[in-house]
Amino acid sequence: MVIECMVRLACCFYRYMKLPFRILCVCMGNVCRSPTAEAVLRKLACENHLEDSVDIASAGTHGYRVGEASDARSQRVAMDKGYDLSMIRARKIGWQDLEDFDLILAMDRNNLYNMRRLATEEQQRKIRLLSDYARAFGEKEIPDPYTTFGQSFEHVLNLIEDAAEGVIRQLVADSTRQTPKQE
Repeated sequence: MVIECMVRLACCFYRYMKLPFRILCVCMGNVCRSPTAEAVLRKLACENHLEDSVDIASAGTHGYRVGEASDARSQRVAMDKGYDLSMIRARKIGWQDLEDFDLILAMDRNNLYNMRRLATEEQQRKIRLLSDYARAFGEKEIPDPYTTFGQSFEHVLNLIEDAAEGVIRQLVADSTRQTPKQE
């Protein structure tokens, strides 16, 4: 509840100041789940007329894939549903990202833990699991198709779409609320 209130306050502040609300999607290598989440969120933001008020990026907690394109299987599955990952290149999350982004969405608990370990108490409040926003699926995290045998890239995309719709739904709801009058 406290985290949702903080996100809503940040949305109101950024809307008032005309600054974009910044979302960072994070997985381990930034070549599969987080670039997929970035592309899905970007498309949904555009479809909901939020492209000027939301800035979306992705990063990995590990730097061993920096500069590489998204995994070919992720790109193929995403393209089949209209999401373009071709221009996204892997990068490692930096300490400044923890400060600069308003909402940081981890794909799984390991990434959540790794980021919270580096974050200040205030920054930790901005870090959440993407799956917290899901409605249709009961999974507690977005599984890594590299390390979880039997988890298909299609299933991962379906989970991301569900959760991303929840994120956008929250942003739309927050953007339609009136900013409280100051007394």
